[in-house]
Amino acid sequence: MLLTSSGPLSRAYDLAMLDLDGVVYIGSAAVPGAAGHIAGIRAAGMRVAFITNNASRPATAVAEHLTELGVPAAEGDVVTSAQAAARLLVEEYGPGAAIVCLGGVGLRVALEQAGLAPVGVDDEAAAVASGYGPELQWREIMRAAVRIREGLPWLASNTDTTIPTPFGIAPGHGVLVEMLQQFTGVTPVVAGKPARPLLDETVRRVGGTRPLMVGDRLDTDIEGAHNAGVDSLLVLTGVTGLVDLMAAPPSLRPSYIAPDLAGLSTAHRAPERQTSGWALGGWYGDTPAGRLEVRQQQEGADPADWWRVAASAAWSHLDATGRAVDLTAARVPGDADPAR
Repeated sequence: MLLTSSGPLSRAYDLAMLDLDGVVYIGSAAVPGAAGHIAGIRAAGMRVAFITNNASRPATAVAEHLTELGVPAAEGDVVTSAQAAARLLVEEYGPGAAIVCLGGVGLRVALEQAGLAPVGVDDEAAAVASGYGPELQWREIMRAAVRIREGLPWLASNTDTTIPTPFGIAPGHGVLVEMLQQFTGVTPVVAGKPARPLLDETVRRVGGTRPLMVGDRLDTDIEGAHNAGVDSLLVLTGVTGLVDLMAAPPSLRPSYIAPDLAGLSTAHRAPERQTSGWALGGWYGDTPAGRLEVRQQQEGADPADWWRVAASAAWSHLDATGRAVDLTAARVPGDADPAR
C-alpha cells in the first residue's frame, strides 16, 4: 500500500531519479510546470538525475535537449541504459574488450567512454550490445543474430517495445529483442528498466543514499524501483491512467502518487483503512459489489487524494478477490471519462 511522508519528498529523499518522457517532457515539449518543480527541489537540496531507457542518444545530447526546454542539465546529470550496459560489459569482460555495437550513436559513445572497443558485426568480439538505432541495417541484424545463436554473449540496453517519435508511437528496441530471442533462443542480460542496473548506475554516478524513482510507467519505472529496492513516485502526466493503476499487482504499485512533479515538494499521507473502505482528505472510497466508488465528503478536497483513496480501495479489493474492480462508477475529479 501507499506510504506516508510527513515532510516533502524532497526532504525525505536525497536523490530524485526522474524518468524523462511523460515526466519531464512529452515529445519535444516540456511537461507544464516541470522546469519550475525541478528547480524547486534542487533549491531544497535534492540531487536530480535524468534517467532514460533510450540508448540512441548520448548523455550530452539529452542534457542539451533538457536545457533547451528550460531544465538546466549537465552531461553528468543524465544516465542512459547504454551507460548502464557499458558498465556491465566492463565488469564482465574488462577495459578494452571488443564489443559488437548493434545500435545507434548513443550506444557507441557509451561503450567508448567506458573504455570498451565498439566493433562491427563481422569483427572478433567478446559480446554483442544492442540498443535502439534507427539507422541499423537488416544485414547487421541478421549477422548479429547468427552470432548470438552460435554462442556470442548478448546484452540488451532495454526491452521497451514502443518509442515516441514525431510521427507517432513506433516500435522500440524491445521489438528487435523479441525477434532476436525468438530466432536465437537466447534471453539477453538487460541493463534498462525494469531491470536493476540502470538505477544502480544512476546512484553510482550522481550520488545519494536515499534515492526515489519518479516515473509515469508502471511496468518500467515503478517495477524497476521495486527491483532495485527503492521507493517510487508515480506522476500522472504520462501513460498511466485509471484502468492500469487500479489493476496494478503489488510489483507495479508505487510508494506515492501525485498529479505531477509538484508532488516532490509536498508531504504525502496514505489513506486510512476504515471498516469497509479507505479515507483521506475529504474522500472516502470502497468497493461495494466489486465496483469502485469514491465519494467526496467535504468541500475543497484535494483531487490528488482522490487517486490515493481510489488506488488503496482498488488494490485492497484486488488482493482480497484476485479480480480488478469495476470502474464504471468511478469518476475522476475534472475528468468526464471514467476509463482514462
